Amino acid sequence: MAILDTSVTGSFNEDRDENIFIGLDLPIRKSDGVDGYFASTNSTIAAVKNNIRNILLTNKGERFLQPNIGLNLRKYLFEQFTEDTMETIRVEIIDTFQNWLPFVEIKDLRVNMNETDSIGKNKLNIFVLFNITRNPNILESVEVQIGE
Repeated sequence: MAILDTSVTGSFNEDRDENIFIGLDLPIRKSDGVDGYFASTNSTIAAVKNNIRNILLTNKGERFLQPNIGLNLRKYLFEQFTEDTMETIRVEIIDTFQNWLPFVEIKDLRVNMNETDSIGKNKLNIFVLFNITRNPNILESVEVQIGE
């Protein structure tokens, strides 16, 4: 997980050195270059996008030594998908982000079920439009499907 370094003072300069790697790139695979044994991300935004995907796709209790990381979104796959359910999911996501990714500011959060066919109604689609609080001018998005 990315951690906000509060010891840095002055303006926030996004990823000035391409030879400094932030975190593991997903899916985990062997590196082809100089970034170590495993492929790594060399931009803060790529690392944050990986962190968001990990939180959305991880069930609580699934991560070793960090049982509170994640959301239990798979439990909603076979429930009635109502406005109340959608709002509950949204609130859980926002609360989890505030706890584990406080430097991420959610600009748009869409939660819906795939309505294209009867099989797809058990797929939960989540779209997050966000920015990093120290660099509010750059918007990025992550889209995750649960129940593939």
